[in-house]
Amino acid sequence: MAWIVLVVSGILETAWAIALDRSVGFSRPLPSLVFAVTLVLSMLGLAYALREIPVGTGYAVWVGIGAVGTALVGMLALGESTNLPRILCLLLVVAGVVGLKVFH
Repeated sequence: MAWIVLVVSGILETAWAIALDRSVGFSRPLPSLVFAVTLVLSMLGLAYALREIPVGTGYAVWVGIGAVGTALVGMLALGESTNLPRILCLLLVVAGVVGLKVFH
């Protein structure tokens, strides 16, 4: 259960990062509210997961999911550049996260 919560929390990290960008410095109320709610839920999920998962592994997986998710949303939906080196770097992050889970 802890791993499921950790993955969902990583996805929520992506949501709050995108909402933070869309809030334009907290000048837009709805994205600002989405940011606050998803940030709190993401942190609560991380805290819950860390009861069973070592902090080094849990935090790295959480950040990895959030970073890769945010980069993918940026590339696929927000018009950020998509090129082979960026994709390869994201694959390296994914490999690291998978490695942490496998060797947990």
